Amino acid sequence: MKILKGLLVLSLLSTLIGCEGQNEFREDVIMAGGNYVKADTLNLGKRIYTEYCMACHGDKGDGNGVAAMGMSTPARNFTLGIMKFGDVVSGELPHDGIIKMHIKRGLQGSAMLPWDLSDTQLDAVVQYIKTFAPDTWIGKDKQLGAKIEITKDPFGLARKSSAIEQGKLVYHMSANCQSCHRAYVSHEELSKLNQIAYGEKMTDFDPTLYEVKPQESDHGYVNVPPDFTWHELRSVQNVEDMYLRLAAGVGGTAMPAWKDTLSDQEIWAVAYYVQSLMEYKDSPKRKEFLDQIEGK
Repeated sequence: MKILKGLLVLSLLSTLIGCEGQNEFREDVIMAGGNYVKADTLNLGKRIYTEYCMACHGDKGDGNGVAAMGMSTPARNFTLGIMKFGDVVSGELPHDGIIKMHIKRGLQGSAMLPWDLSDTQLDAVVQYIKTFAPDTWIGKDKQLGAKIEITKDPFGLARKSSAIEQGKLVYHMSANCQSCHRAYVSHEELSKLNQIAYGEKMTDFDPTLYEVKPQESDHGYVNVPPDFTWHELRSVQNVEDMYLRLAAGVGGTAMPAWKDTLSDQEIWAVAYYVQSLMEYKDSPKRKEFLDQIEGK
């Protein structure tokens, strides 16, 4: 509660500071995807941003706001023009709908709170945020990526157990997710999975098998891949969200888009498997589960 009050105070101070000498937008612009945005919309967006966003993201949109100091998860630097959690293949420009969704829902495990804005306010602030990276977003030549649709779940609750087992195989074999995250099976089970996938048992094991491996990112900081039994996933609240994140990847990080590498059924299977791992978070069974697979 004290932290929340502090953020609100800093937000108010930022609002007062930001009101001095504001540069009003005087011309309409064409954003990526041919989105025609009026100057009045951008001016409204700037006012909304100043009130709600500037304390963390800064007056320049670079993530260096007065409330951002000491954050374990850095505030997003909008000047880079990179959206981590899009609805397109990572590296392409996402559609407005998913940006608005994340503003309304917030990002779990971070200081990004859910904001109760009207549709008009939401649209305005999204358009204004884009002006921090004009070379990325502004211009009729800029194109949005092809939207990734969440397909029909081939498993459903009736086949959830089957999905988890298939997802475990894909996670540790063809997707090799433990190369960045960590493994969630014992050496013995990993060897059996390798025999199922490739026809031979595994005898050599990576000494970092049960560790997450920090990765360089395009965001200016080292990105730590989540341990799914411990960390909250920023943009994932259900299995459908997990499917989208696997299919699209995470922009500016080593997390690739699996859309064209794995089959649709395999992506759904991994989504169910990862969600099953997430159920260990804050559970007394987590330690028992990890000790068992690590042979402790």
